[in-house]
Amino acid sequence: MEESNTSKEHNDMLQALAELWSLTLSFLKSMSLKCAIDLRIPDTIQDHGEPITLTELHSDLSLPPSRKPQFGRLLRILANYGFLSERDAGIGKEAVYNLTAIINKQGSKFNLFPFLNLQLGSDIILNSSRSMSDWFKQEDRQTACEIAYGRDLWEMANQDTKLNTMFNDAMACQSSFCMDVIVKNCGDVFGGIESLVDVGGGTGVTAKVIAENFPHIKCTVLDLPHVVGDLSNDGSAEFVPGDMFNYIPPAKAVFLKWVLHDWSDDDCIKILKRCKEAIPSKEAGGKVILVEIVVGSTCDTISNELQLLCDMMMMTVQGGKERDECEWKKIVEDAGFSSYKIVHTLGFFSIIEIYP
Repeated sequence: MEESNTSKEHNDMLQALAELWSLTLSFLKSMSLKCAIDLRIPDTIQDHGEPITLTELHSDLSLPPSRKPQFGRLLRILANYGFLSERDAGIGKEAVYNLTAIINKQGSKFNLFPFLNLQLGSDIILNSSRSMSDWFKQEDRQTACEIAYGRDLWEMANQDTKLNTMFNDAMACQSSFCMDVIVKNCGDVFGGIESLVDVGGGTGVTAKVIAENFPHIKCTVLDLPHVVGDLSNDGSAEFVPGDMFNYIPPAKAVFLKWVLHDWSDDDCIKILKRCKEAIPSKEAGGKVILVEIVVGSTCDTISNELQLLCDMMMMTVQGGKERDECEWKKIVEDAGFSSYKIVHTLGFFSIIEIYP
């Protein structure tokens, strides 16, 4: 079929319309993924043990026969976005589907389902973003989340056991994945360190990975009492309940992974000052290690877009922000540190070393 011979002006208008439609319907991308998880499509494909046809998958899921045509359309969009792979089986045969790296298999080394469960199974981000315009018109609420729910995320997690578990599980699965990348590609960051405290370290996944790969490092995990209160020391780390705004246990290095982006500039300065109190001088090897987004650090289109989307999520839900290098530099200096260095950039996030 030949395309109509339209003018450049009309082509530009049609392109703008297509982009507008795509933007307004983009939420269906994540909702299609949520539907796949709710239907247990990834689990079923894994249990099948090999690529599976639409008919086989539809049957294994025990879906109504009348939904088979629509089910094919769901698989089509999942394959289009790379959630599933689709392979032509030949003339007259059904295409077969398999899992991709985006949807990690249950029980694999890096299971990202808890992260997807938090992002897609909770309405907090969606409802908070719907209150964004109201938030911009007010001054008495720190986040749009507080307008939507009457309290902030941390209050909700503290009072809601289910949400607290979802949040901790999501952070743990992300930590397991990202820390494997960090220790294998950026192990020099941990050189010369005999002791390390993981601030906001949750259930200790990060500390465990560090201890397994660098057995000489004594690891301590600091987090709030409702997070670590029931956890026992397992040999890989010592768990200390406490508030990072008040006290951080002494160590050669302080490690903060995706902690400071949750907080305002003033709060970050307070936290970093506590970090500075906990470590020795630069000459003695003291340093703070940050794993954070540095906005504008990557030329990759997907990573760059993700950095900006994360910044909007921080603004609406948690009251924090993703920062560019100039913003990080100012916070570091205002907290009294002498210098910093962005030592590695991995995809959408970076590793920053800060020296007293």
